[in-house]
Amino acid sequence: MAKKETSKNSVKKSNAYDIKGDSLTRIKTACPKCGPGIFMATHKNRVSCGKCGYTQFNKE
Repeated sequence: MAKKETSKNSVKKSNAYDIKGDSLTRIKTACPKCGPGIFMATHKNRVSCGKCGYTQFNKE
């Protein structure tokens, strides 16, 4: 039986930062429980941490 090929979306850390001149700013929010090194994933109606599972729902 042949294995099914799966495509995995790779997320680059460089997409989480904005570089302007010599300054570096973060685009994504950091997890309040895990600390400033862990970014939260942005979904349609929420942001969530992949490490600890912390979720914030967007207010509409």
